[in-house]
Amino acid sequence: MNAAADLSILSLLTQATLVVQLVMALLVAISLASWTAIFGKALAIRRARRETAEFEKTFWGGAELSQLYQQASRGRREAGALERIFEAGMTEFLKLRGRGQDSESRQATLDGARRAMRATYQREMDALESRLSFLASAGSVSPYIGLFGTVWGIMHAFTGLASIEQATLASVAPGIAEALVATAIGLFASIPAVVAYNRFAHDIDRLANRFETFIEEFSNILQRQR
Repeated sequence: MNAAADLSILSLLTQATLVVQLVMALLVAISLASWTAIFGKALAIRRARRETAEFEKTFWGGAELSQLYQQASRGRREAGALERIFEAGMTEFLKLRGRGQDSESRQATLDGARRAMRATYQREMDALESRLSFLASAGSVSPYIGLFGTVWGIMHAFTGLASIEQATLASVAPGIAEALVATAIGLFASIPAVVAYNRFAHDIDRLANRFETFIEEFSNILQRQR
């Protein structure tokens, strides 16, 4: 019973060396930050997909461009990413279309609308991809931080054997066990971050494809409007 108590998780954490405890604290902080980023990004991507689907349904449902533009302009802060892309392209198109009727002016108008949509598209993608780099870093670095704590703990455990005349497994087991806890915490911080990063990257790529497809299709509509 005493041996089991000595090897409990809480006992291993409290009896670990200062360096190992600092490593564990760092990994716990990384894990908490990762989960915060995971929940926040999951909600943001879910909202972006819902808003994109709603605007696509309205846009391709036969609504008038002028009516959609007025709605997007009035509620720009509440609008979704795709609606803001549409609003940017339509604003630039309306601003430039009265400058001339020759082919060169018409092409300049279309190019300006496409550039405005592309600029807004980049801003929206930057917002969607924010904090993904942190998840990637947490997923790749956490196991090595935990491994450092493990190596340090094992070194400390074996150097402590120098003062013991007869070394046994019972004398070295607590030091090795507390060192391995650091690796376990590192994996606990790493695995969710890696899984979430891969999932979010896939979802954002699909949204990016939908945005780019809309830009090209809306550009064709504007060309016919000219």
